[in-house]
Amino acid sequence: MITSPDTVFAALHEAARTAVGARLFTVTVLDRKAGLSRRAYTSHPADYPTSGTKPMRSDGWTDIVIDQGKSFVANTTPDFAIYFFDHALINQLGCHSAMNIPVSDGEKVVGTVNILDVEGHFTPERVAKLEALVAEHRATLLEAMARVPMEA
Repeated sequence: MITSPDTVFAALHEAARTAVGARLFTVTVLDRKAGLSRRAYTSHPADYPTSGTKPMRSDGWTDIVIDQGKSFVANTTPDFAIYFFDHALINQLGCHSAMNIPVSDGEKVVGTVNILDVEGHFTPERVAKLEALVAEHRATLLEAMARVPMEA
C-alpha cells in the first residue's frame, strides 16, 4: 500500500514534536529544474497554506541549505529575519527560532523539513536529534516528495 505524502509528512511532524517539540512544522518540495518551491505540508494551514508554488530564492540561506546541503539553525528572530520576510507572522505564532533541514536524493537537495519554535529552542542536542530523525525517514520522505504535484 502506498502511503500518501500527507501521511508521511504528518508522521514526521508527530515524531519531531514528540522528540524535541515543533511549534510550527512545514515541508517544502523543490523543482530545481523549473526553479520552483512548494509548501507540501503545514501544521498551520490558515497561516501557511500548501496551495501554489513560488520561485526559488537565491540568498545566503539558499547557499547553506540548498547548495551546500547543510541545516540552517537560527535561535533568535534577528538570526533568521534577514532571510524570512514573514518573520513578524512567525513571531506572532510564538516562534522565535528556526531550523531548516535539507532532504537530498544523494545528488541534490529536493526539499526541506522546517521546524520553528521558541527562542533558543535548537540546542546542539535537539539539532542532532532532528537531523537523525529526518535521516531515518529519508527514504519515505523522498518517495512522498516525489509525489507532490508542482503545478500551480
